[in-house]
Amino acid sequence: MLSEPSAATVRATLPAVGAAIGEITERFYTRLFDAHPELLRNLFNRGNQAAGTQRQALAGSIAAFATHLLDHPDQRPDAMLSRIAHKHASLGVTPAQYDIVHEHLFAAIAEVLGEAVTPEVAAAWDEVYWLMANALVAIEKRLYEESGGLQGLRPWEVVERVVETADVVTFRVRPVDGGPTVRGFRAGQYVSVGVTLADGARQIRQYSLSGAPGESVRQFSVKLDGEVSRHLHAHVRVGDVLELSEPYGDLVLGDAAERPLLLASAGIGVTPMVAMLAALVADGHSAPVTVVHGDRSPADHALRTDHETYAAKLPDTAVHFFYERDAEPGTRTGLVDLAGIEVAAGTRAYLCGPLPFMRAVRTQLIEQGVAPADIHYEVFGPDLWLAAA
Repeated sequence: MLSEPSAATVRATLPAVGAAIGEITERFYTRLFDAHPELLRNLFNRGNQAAGTQRQALAGSIAAFATHLLDHPDQRPDAMLSRIAHKHASLGVTPAQYDIVHEHLFAAIAEVLGEAVTPEVAAAWDEVYWLMANALVAIEKRLYEESGGLQGLRPWEVVERVVETADVVTFRVRPVDGGPTVRGFRAGQYVSVGVTLADGARQIRQYSLSGAPGESVRQFSVKLDGEVSRHLHAHVRVGDVLELSEPYGDLVLGDAAERPLLLASAGIGVTPMVAMLAALVADGHSAPVTVVHGDRSPADHALRTDHETYAAKLPDTAVHFFYERDAEPGTRTGLVDLAGIEVAAGTRAYLCGPLPFMRAVRTQLIEQGVAPADIHYEVFGPDLWLAAA
């Protein structure tokens, strides 16, 4: 994929670029938003920008992509690219925006590294960038086509609002008159939801679909966390109109027939797992399913009734709920711990929740013999798994 001269140059300069990548991405976003303030106001997550997590995620993805090109020259890191492309497609990213990113990213590289950026170095990293960008554009084009050519966000009316817990609300929505039909989705996927905030900014966030695939409405559940979630909790009621994207996301069951499954979640990470359980029930899944969930208390366990009801409808299910306090009979006290939980041979695992939770569960699964390739995860917000690798 990477030409031999460029590969040699990237290999020689990767340590220097890697050491400066945090400063490079910080300069990049400063330049980008100075030139295009509308992107911060109406597209990028302002909370993630303020916290620096988006910079960390971008730095991690660039370093990981370049390293993969060097270590596996005949392969493309499709898993990483797919995750990014799904997020971009949910936001309606266009090919032209990659030109804008290129302009400001390479200006930031030149500012930070100075004279070290020779024409040869610039050409080599330019090749890395366009290999990654063009791959993402191609994947995003396919995703848009699979969604029926529906790109961007469209209006949906709130038809029901359900208070699940003290800090989680479920919204059920349907297309407004003349809008798109309710297309099917794959259990585990999410939608982007756009709102206009009090200061006029149009901010977009992703929320997992928590209802059963095939329903005539879409359902997503929102934890009170961040400015968009606070706006949804405080201001959105039945009859209001939200903007939603088509469903995207690559944490999906795939061909789960006859495979033992483990669905592990914590906190609001329960949302895609409930949709997965609903899909397994509808598909008549008969292989063993292990359901694991951790939360602060039973009262904080959003969608608990659905969680239990769908699990009970499967013929071979083991349910393990962990609560930090107020654990009830039949549940466990403390953080999720797979010790003593039987994990069937050949299990495919799906994880969703805070990164420390997922890292701990992944480690325990590998120790119990689950193949790393069979462990899949979803991160709410910027994917910092690569940044911490």
